[in-house]
Amino acid sequence: MSSGGTEIRDDRARGVLEARAGGEVVGKIVYFTLDAPESALVPVHTEVEPAHEGEGIAGSLARELYALAAGEGIAVAPLCPYVVKWAERHPDEAPAASAELAAAARDKQRSEPTTW
Repeated sequence: MSSGGTEIRDDRARGVLEARAGGEVVGKIVYFTLDAPESALVPVHTEVEPAHEGEGIAGSLARELYALAAGEGIAVAPLCPYVVKWAERHPDEAPAASAELAAAARDKQRSEPTTW
């Protein structure tokens, strides 16, 4: 996806959705994947470079994460506080995860420290 000179790329192997502008990373969402109880993306951290704050990058990243998941027919179970708040403000673009899926995401994060 590209918007306003910012390109967003998904690096599934690393679990990072990156926003790039002028060849540099200006923001990112770090996430992990779940396979059970259903396939899902689980964002755990959103970060925007200080020089690019206020440009809508974090919101663009959250929107793209949900669009990617929708395109793949999978859910999003956000643990990142920013993505949780973004989803609450955009329920038409960010369907809520089931309680079971949210619990599984929290359990995986607790049991596997490398997921943040």
